[in-house]
Amino acid sequence: MATHPLVVHVTDLLRRPGARREVQREVPLAGLVLTSSEVPEDRPVGVDLLLEAQGEQLIVEGTVWAVWTGACRRCLEPTGGRVEAEVEEVFERHPTEGETWPLTGEHVDLEPLVREAVLLALPLAPLCGPDCLGPDPERFPATVEGVATGDEGDEPAEPPLDPRWAALEALKFDE
Repeated sequence: MATHPLVVHVTDLLRRPGARREVQREVPLAGLVLTSSEVPEDRPVGVDLLLEAQGEQLIVEGTVWAVWTGACRRCLEPTGGRVEAEVEEVFERHPTEGETWPLTGEHVDLEPLVREAVLLALPLAPLCGPDCLGPDPERFPATVEGVATGDEGDEPAEPPLDPRWAALEALKFDE
């Protein structure tokens, strides 16, 4: 039976408190997507973790990294980079929700931990660079449809009102 590369056999560790095992892998993980950035499915996620048995618990610490892509929040050009997250978590047979991870049977599944770490490290509003000025007005001029302009040198005419706001014109306030 083939198992996922992030499912690790730990029975021998749990029998010897203080025993350690390194887990270094690059694995494909699909579905690592936020609205503005994602880990491409053809790029692996890197895992460099140390598992250590402490009584009935398994302490997992190390680094998780991934290459990401997205669109710059200012200019909308493609951008990307590498995110790295430090993890230090506890796996136990009776986990506390939101605090520890489940340790079931003879194996520990590191995939949920790795997914969470990468997703929390992805940028919510990526920038192609700190000096990005946004869209180029020469290449992408801003225009407003339905705005009539006056003659040359005159101020632009008042834009037409949105008909959805017409009912507000009837409101009168006493002073």
